[in-house]
Amino acid sequence: MQLRGTTGARRGRDSLVDMTTSTFAAPVLNFRRPTVADHLGITTSIPGWWGTPNSATLPLLLPRLFLQHFADTSTIVEDEGGELAGFLIGFRSQSQPETGYIHFVGVRPDQRGTGLGRMLYEKFFAEMRALGCTRVDAATSVLNTGSQEFHRAMGFAFEGGTEFSGVPGWVDYDGPEQHRVSFSRAL
Repeated sequence: MQLRGTTGARRGRDSLVDMTTSTFAAPVLNFRRPTVADHLGITTSIPGWWGTPNSATLPLLLPRLFLQHFADTSTIVEDEGGELAGFLIGFRSQSQPETGYIHFVGVRPDQRGTGLGRMLYEKFFAEMRALGCTRVDAATSVLNTGSQEFHRAMGFAFEGGTEFSGVPGWVDYDGPEQHRVSFSRAL
């Protein structure tokens, strides 16, 4: 059987692939729990991965304490070369034990669109269900439309008291002028 498309190595758009002799190599990704030693690698990746005007200050939203105290519900993903490909930092709420909270997620730009973000979220959902959670919450900047679209596609409902460019959000959610869109999804 022959199909138009690509296999492991990039091919021209119209090349034919012989499915009876071609082998497909899925990228090797290693999912593991983060350690404090991962903090510098994560925080130095954030500005380049986001590429937004506030990128330089975003690492401040992920202090080392998250890797010290929430590693058992967070995930690091490394590619086959051992380089950071993505991460999800999340936890079960101590004040609302039925709620899991996703605090910070990043997927390396060349890994976007591969399903890695969805895999990280689905893994977290399963872990929260196992802990008895019935919902997961998250928040993002009102300017981060990519994150908003991703959360919508993942089935999250938007919450907020003020509209920002047609999206409900919260004024000063994380401090003065730090407006956020919050999301919630039932498990």
